[in-house]
Amino acid sequence: MSTYFTPETLKFLRGLARYNDREWFEARRDVYDRALKQPMLAFIDEINKAMDDFAPEHVRPANKTMMRIYRDTRFSSDKRPYKRQVAAWWARRGMEKTSGGGFYLHVSPKEVHISAGVYMPEREQLLAIRRWLAEHHEEYRALQAAILKPRARSAGSKIQPPMSGIDSSSLTRMPKGFPADHPADELLRAKNWGVQVSLPSEIALEPALLKEAVQRFRLAAPLVHALNGAILEASEAVRKPSRPLF
Repeated sequence: MSTYFTPETLKFLRGLARYNDREWFEARRDVYDRALKQPMLAFIDEINKAMDDFAPEHVRPANKTMMRIYRDTRFSSDKRPYKRQVAAWWARRGMEKTSGGGFYLHVSPKEVHISAGVYMPEREQLLAIRRWLAEHHEEYRALQAAILKPRARSAGSKIQPPMSGIDSSSLTRMPKGFPADHPADELLRAKNWGVQVSLPSEIALEPALLKEAVQRFRLAAPLVHALNGAILEASEAVRKPSRPLF
């Protein structure tokens, strides 16, 4: 098993965090291409091969999965032009331009971050997920518990460190249309759903990076599928024509 990223990758990202401007970046574009872009594309290709087994609907071309290094600064007071990490987002096919559930990974000077779930869904998706959770919160809790505390299949095979729930800003009160005493109170007030883990940045330089990502994505896949299922079911209900009265 080979490595994808090198010490040059982290060195570039540390420099980018300190000198985040176009002049600095353009003078080192060849380093970006060699040490970040091409390794990430190769890494995504390997993830895609594994993902064919447990989330084939999330397999997309590497250049579509890798996220742009450029920040969208149009509506931000922070005008720094570049992100401080190299990242990839495995959206579900058909949801590429929306906020459906998916798998995410980034490499930064501070960490390798791996997560899966739904982040900042659109209004209709938010309502669809909450309606699903109101009826299926026990199923969601069971799916999440299986990820947060996975059972070891054999001695020494337990995933470490374990994943945790996504930190989510929540509503201070229940959203409109749901009873205040609902047993899924904290799930319904949440704005994001999923799991995450942060690993030391040095793991990006090791062959184990691929295994670390794949085993966590595989573990989280049932949760992602359930959340996307709620969105797709609601979307299908909206598109389905009503039956004629006569």
